Amino acid sequence: MGPGLVARDTAACDRCQGSGNYYKEKDRCKKCKGKRTVQETKPLEIYIPRGAYQGERIVLEGEADQHPDQTPGNLVFVLVEEPHDVFNRVGNDLSAELDVTLAESLCGFSRVVLTHLDGRGIQINHPRGKVLHPGQVLKVPGEGMPLKRGEEKGDLYLVVKVDFPSDGWLTKDGDYESLIKLLPEPHARIEAGEVDEVEYDDDADLDEMGANSGDPRYGEGWEDDDDEGGAQAQCAQQ
Repeated sequence: MGPGLVARDTAACDRCQGSGNYYKEKDRCKKCKGKRTVQETKPLEIYIPRGAYQGERIVLEGEADQHPDQTPGNLVFVLVEEPHDVFNRVGNDLSAELDVTLAESLCGFSRVVLTHLDGRGIQINHPRGKVLHPGQVLKVPGEGMPLKRGEEKGDLYLVVKVDFPSDGWLTKDGDYESLIKLLPEPHARIEAGEVDEVEYDDDADLDEMGANSGDPRYGEGWEDDDDEGGAQAQCAQQ
């Protein structure tokens, strides 16, 4: 505020709490001490409807703090969904991983694959002759989250994850030969005039691709001004 300027402010009276009435000590209520309000702990019960979603608001009317001669406000709860160990939710749909063995992916299976949120077991009957591939998605209609109105539900998406056997799971050469005979034929050989037998890392990280190329775009500290909205070069003025 500048020199010579005056501002006016208002505040509730400390003695009467803005009511305009002041009572002597002996005339005051022993419980509220003349403030006309008391601190109270009150248990509240809220109902979360089926199908409720992240960020949804549940309003308890008139349950906010009370003040003399004023209508109490509302108490608002905002729902926050906790992460689940098995399911991911998008809208009314759910997704989960479907863990299968290599034998199940090749030969089919019939078993309970997971326990749903309501405790029901979800059984999948996958026939022989239909191979499951890693990353393949199975859609189970009507096994997602319930809609808030009606009896319909979203869908359940199962993402296939194939558990391959560990190294050395076959110990006899004859077992390998028997397995090769059962599996499809290998790819045709590639003919080349010159062949180099190379060594390889069987546990590489594709995110490291380009790191040793000398190109600064693949370095850890590289930032593109275009991507980050940084300053651009200006045209020189004549």
